[in-house]
Amino acid sequence: MYLQHFGFREYPFSLTPDTSFFYGYASHQEALNVLLVALRSGEGFIKVTGEVGLGKTLLCRKLLDSLGDGFVTAFLPNPHLSPGSMRLALAEELGAGVSNRATQEDMLRAITRRLLQLAGAGTQVVVCLDEVQAMPNYTLEAVRLLTNLETEKFKLLQVVMFGQPELDARLKGIHLRQLQQRITFSYRLVPLDKQAVAEYVRHRLRVAGYHGAPLFTERALAAVYRGSGGIPRLVNILCHKALLAAFGPGEDYITLRHVRRAVADTEGARRLTPRFLHPLIYAAVIGAVGLVAGMMYWLETWR
Repeated sequence: MYLQHFGFREYPFSLTPDTSFFYGYASHQEALNVLLVALRSGEGFIKVTGEVGLGKTLLCRKLLDSLGDGFVTAFLPNPHLSPGSMRLALAEELGAGVSNRATQEDMLRAITRRLLQLAGAGTQVVVCLDEVQAMPNYTLEAVRLLTNLETEKFKLLQVVMFGQPELDARLKGIHLRQLQQRITFSYRLVPLDKQAVAEYVRHRLRVAGYHGAPLFTERALAAVYRGSGGIPRLVNILCHKALLAAFGPGEDYITLRHVRRAVADTEGARRLTPRFLHPLIYAAVIGAVGLVAGMMYWLETWR
């Protein structure tokens, strides 16, 4: 589409969670560090939450890539699983050799046997669950019961849960209080700030193979920040659409005009204020206009 025009090797703002594009923003890098330290110390349950589009799935995949030797990992991206389906998926991920016709007791025995084999070889097992806010309570309870499997020294299974903030509210409920007590580390992801958005955009452009002059003007980057609210997924969408808007007429740089068009075409993006004023300044201007109009009306009334 616009790869050759801008000199990209690949699309810089794809929505696919590609770990080669991982950007170590303070919040995300700190979350990754917390996860690595907690897992290497053998903690049982760890929770990471964040709003939609903050990059939880990408962080999960980056974590799985970063654990290295000494770990066996399982990734369960589908939260809509019954306890039986969850055990079967876990058994398959761990290579426990379970058939679809196995009973629940057979699955549990096979999982336990496989976990003991891995522990005997000095290997830690980590299970990553994505979109956990949508996982049924009885499946979460089944996961908790799996973490009861342990030796005298350490747990045979560690679990990292990724979910939206609704997960925090659910864990406070009476039915999941035992699970909440098992969580030893929690981390809450936050949006990118204005400077981080600019660095994030430049980072993805470099990874995609761009090495020319600054492609986005400063005003365009500021508009991307305002329109996205610092949500990486929205940053990607706005930048992709801005590139398309510039590519159409054959322009070589992304300006405020292109970002405005992208924002207007994107659901969930924050509308830019006239002339791209800061919201507080914009509110002050509107307030001042209202005050002047009110004074003029008052003067006309008392004449």
